[in-house]
Amino acid sequence: MYVKSNLYFVLALLVVISAISMTACGTTAPTAEQPTSQAEATSVPTNEAASVMPQGRGSSGSSTFASVAPTYQDLAYASISTAQKLDLYIPVAGDGPFPVVIMVHGGGFMMGDKADGAGLTGVDQLLEAGYAVASINYRLSGEAKYPAQIQDAKAAVRFLRTNAVEYNLNPDMFGAWGASAGGNLVALLGTTCGVAELEGAELGNADQSSCVQAVVDWFGPIDFLKMDEQFSGTSCPQDHDDASSPESQLLGAAIQTVPDLVYTTNPMNYIDAADAPFLIQHGSADCNIPPVQGEILSQALSTAIGAENVTYTLIDGAGHGGAQFSTEANLEMVVAFLNSHLK
Repeated sequence: MYVKSNLYFVLALLVVISAISMTACGTTAPTAEQPTSQAEATSVPTNEAASVMPQGRGSSGSSTFASVAPTYQDLAYASISTAQKLDLYIPVAGDGPFPVVIMVHGGGFMMGDKADGAGLTGVDQLLEAGYAVASINYRLSGEAKYPAQIQDAKAAVRFLRTNAVEYNLNPDMFGAWGASAGGNLVALLGTTCGVAELEGAELGNADQSSCVQAVVDWFGPIDFLKMDEQFSGTSCPQDHDDASSPESQLLGAAIQTVPDLVYTTNPMNYIDAADAPFLIQHGSADCNIPPVQGEILSQALSTAIGAENVTYTLIDGAGHGGAQFSTEANLEMVVAFLNSHLK
């Protein structure tokens, strides 16, 4: 879920909006001649750092994250913020130790919660396939500026490895799956293994690795500085450079004024031959994140780690999330990708 930051609804209105806005983004690629509309579902954020939900850009998705309750709820993976918690789901069948998929929610880096499920699906399918699932919260941009978000994600990975025996996890088989803002964070997890300035070692378990062995990136923003340029000539909003944009709020300044800091948010700037395999999916009619962002990332990864380790899918007519991502066939593709690298 990716949202604009300059308009706010009171929480009561949000309940109504979330009930009536379930239509996906347009059915063809956005062009200057053909406007694309997005009426998308939202759900009230429960992360304590977000008390109101900005209205505007969003991602339609399931309002239910999983059909079962977490096996372990609100596990603290670090101690400097109440946001630094995760929910852990353990399969009921099988002996383990289980491979793990870390789920990272979207929300423009400013909202969302590990339990709301908006823009993220697949937990039931992962459990059935024999994966443990760790859904994480992280500090939102209203509480802490970047790189707090990626440092939290890495701290969660390290916590899970430290406690792998207790929770019956396979510490050598960790995947990461995220949508929108979560897609950016999992892409960074997949490309910044060993990058000290993004590690957040002070958050704990510094003796453990934060590397992951597979990444599923659903329509994540990759190159913040190019998004408005890539939407030029289309009907899509060109407002990512604005000081009020989610990306600018994440960094604490209009993105074009802090290019050195923006550099560290771009997974492509860290790609090397040791990176994790990637599955990247984007909707052709996404008016929040330019679809070309995922394509360029896939090309750069293919050069570094081999085309056989990178799968890129452009979902025709899909917007920024929506039902086309959560079809049975597409979720089977995601699980098959994870199986090929984590089992």
